[in-house]
Amino acid sequence: MKFLADMGVSPVTVLALRQQGYNAVHLNEQGLERLPDSEILEKARQEQRIVLTFDLDFGELLAISSQSLPSVIIFRVQNTIPVFVSSRLLAVLSECGEDLETGAIVTVEDNRYRVRRLPI
Repeated sequence: MKFLADMGVSPVTVLALRQQGYNAVHLNEQGLERLPDSEILEKARQEQRIVLTFDLDFGELLAISSQSLPSVIIFRVQNTIPVFVSSRLLAVLSECGEDLETGAIVTVEDNRYRVRRLPI
């Protein structure tokens, strides 16, 4: 799996993914700090990446588009410390990787996660 981290996601989380062997990039690393959400989705689609974000707008954009990719992981956690976010992400990936490969919005909370298959 390949990932594209939105600006709200810590580089620590990107590093944690890389340490686990995932291909992960952060918008900041590519000088794309101000890229609009719709263009982030298009970039992820073209590069076959899963978007990591704290921004609910991505779910809405995907619902409007009726497309099945890219998948998006939305963090809705109380504890936003990067180490916690990273551990939650890795736990969720081990359980719903197949859903993410075929197209889904995964909402990650402190103690649970929800999967909505795309298109919506």
